[in-house]
Formats: sequence, structure tokens, C-alpha cells
Amino acid sequence: MKIIHTSDWHLGHLLYGYDRTAEHRDMLRQIIDITAAYRPDVMLVCGDIFHTSQPSASVQTMLTNALTALLKASPGMTIVTIAGNHDSASRHDIFREPWQELGVHTFGSLDRTDPASHIVGIKDKGFVIAVPYTYERNLPDDLFRTLTDEVARRNTGNLPVVMMAHTTVAGSDFSGHDDASGFSAGGIDAIGPERFGDGFDYLALGHIHSPQTLRGTSGRIRYSGSPLAVSFSECYPHSVSLVEIRSRGDIPVIATETIGALCPAVSLPASGHAGWDKALELLRDFPSDIEAYIRLNIKSGDALPSDIHNRARMICEGKAARFCCLNICHGGNEALTGERTMTVEQLRESDPVAIARRYAADTGTEFPDEWSDMLGEVIREIDEEKRND
Repeated sequence: MKIIHTSDWHLGHLLYGYDRTAEHRDMLRQIIDITAAYRPDVMLVCGDIFHTSQPSASVQTMLTNALTALLKASPGMTIVTIAGNHDSASRHDIFREPWQELGVHTFGSLDRTDPASHIVGIKDKGFVIAVPYTYERNLPDDLFRTLTDEVARRNTGNLPVVMMAHTTVAGSDFSGHDDASGFSAGGIDAIGPERFGDGFDYLALGHIHSPQTLRGTSGRIRYSGSPLAVSFSECYPHSVSLVEIRSRGDIPVIATETIGALCPAVSLPASGHAGWDKALELLRDFPSDIEAYIRLNIKSGDALPSDIHNRARMICEGKAARFCCLNICHGGNEALTGERTMTVEQLRESDPVAIARRYAADTGTEFPDEWSDMLGEVIREIDEEKRND
């Protein structure tokens, strides 16, 4: 079975207020070209297709056009998508039956009454078990074993078995997730890889943006990563994964295809921090014909000029580059956003628990771990309600 594994498209994402429609279209075009060349049997899109639970009509149209083009690029290919924690579960489910007639299987919410409905047979090639994002507390303990046992019963031809999920798995590299701790990333608590059992040949994951195969899994558990950076912290190559599995029990053969960025996120200086005058000099010297989002890494010594943001924006006038923000290092520690004030977009992108901790620090209030746990619980319940609306 030949597979393209991708996730975390985040269609509709704005970066510091800048529209990214052209970048998302270019990203999708590259994935379509890769699909036409590779001719997979199945494409797995492992959640966070949209950046918000209420994408605009134009963003939804972009997805519809992309899915149609992907099916044309590889006739006979099956597409399987699952909702992530950014997606609306109901929005994924509403057109499930019409899409299925065209070869696209969408899973927004977990069907607890009929778990076997999450099994997709790829004719003469294998099986896909599609598990959409589900709040950990609502995830049945025996779900994965129930699903793999059912597939084993059906799999009389010894065909490959693939599972897909959108979650945080313990032992992953959380690079690029500013709100990550040792136990969670992106608002999702980590679960152990053993939770999934061993009834699959390949576990295709979404949610963590850094592409990686988990250590000690013989290539069987992998995050494809996001094909387009959603923050300045994601300073690594972005790609989609090409996977081939010959038969049940075989080790997957994995390759990657890099997705180029139409407008990359660039930090000046590229490493470390500079004084504000040197940072502005680097911005002046940045080529005027190169499209990029720019963040200035500034070390705080002397007080910053009150008009430094305006100076940076004025320097970018006439350039293809777009100034986004300052990233200020205070005594060896970077600020949450690099600024003491936040734009609406920055506020939306920041982790609420981290904002609460910042407020506590600013007011000299202790912020014990149990407060983090309680606030995180409330946030997850609110997100779950939004996803199911």
C-alpha cells in the first residue's frame, strides 16, 4: 500500500494579521503535484485541516477545490481525513456521505455506538483505522484494541493495517510548540505509545508540527508534521511523508517530500539576539525583493525606543518582506510574545495557561501547578463544546 501522510494544514491561518491565502494555495499545489507523481493508493490527512472551528466560506472552498484536484491527480486514490483539535467535528461530518461517494472519507467525531465505522477498506491494498481528535477523558480505554481486533478479523489477505490519530504522544519532539511541557503540547496531554496497541503496521499522526518518527517504534509511529510553518518557532524543513508497506507485519519504507515556503518566516539575527540598532540595520539590509515574514530578535539592555515598531514597519515599506514582531530577550529569558503588549492575533495564538502565568508573574502572584491543571481542564471542555457545535 502506497500512502501520502500529511496533517496540520491550518487553512485560514493568519500570521500576525497577514493573510496567507496565496501561501496555502501554493502549499496545496505542491501536495497535488507530489500526489500526481507518487500515485498513492491512499492519502491520510491527520487533522487540523482548518485553523479555526469556523473557517470562512472562501477557506472551505479552497479545501473543496484541493480535494477535487487531488482525486484527479491520482485516479482511484482514496482520501481519509480526520478532525483535529482546531477543527469543528460537526463541520467534518456534515458532508460525510456525499464526499464518500467520491472516495473521500471524513471523520469529525468518534462514533461510540459503532466504532467499526471508523475502519476504511482500501480495496486489495489494506485497511485504514481513522480516529479523529477526542478529548482524552472521552476516549474509551479499549478503543484501539477493539478496532485493531476487528480489522484482524476482516484481514484475511494479510494486508497492511494503518491507523491515524490526532494527539500528543509521549516521547515526541515538541520543537516549534511554544506552549509545550514534558507532558503536553498544543493543549493536548501526552499519551503513551503503548495505548495504541500493536495491531497496526503504521500509525499516522497529526498535531505535532515537527516531522519525526518516534524512537523505538521501528518506523511504525510517525508525525508527518505541518507542510507550512505557523510560527517563527518552527524553524525546520516542512514536508509530507511518502510511505510504502508491502504486507502485514512489514516495516514501513518512509521518504519525505519537502514543501517550499512561498513566504518563509525569518528571524533577524538568525540566531541569538542583537541590540535594537543592529537589528534594525539587519532589517534595512534584508533584500527588498525577497518575500518573508520578519521577526527581530532583540536583547534588552537599554530601554527600547517607543517608536521601534513604526521604525521597523517604515523600513519594510517598499520591500517584499513583512515586519511581524519583536522577540525580546530579558536577562536570558525570552518574553512570551517578545512584547509587553499583544495584538489580537498574538493573543489568539498564545496558550491561555501561559498568559495566566505571565499575568501572575507581573503581579507577583504565585501560580501553583494545580491552577494550571484546573485552567487547562476548563479550556479543554470549552474547546470540546466548540468543536461539536
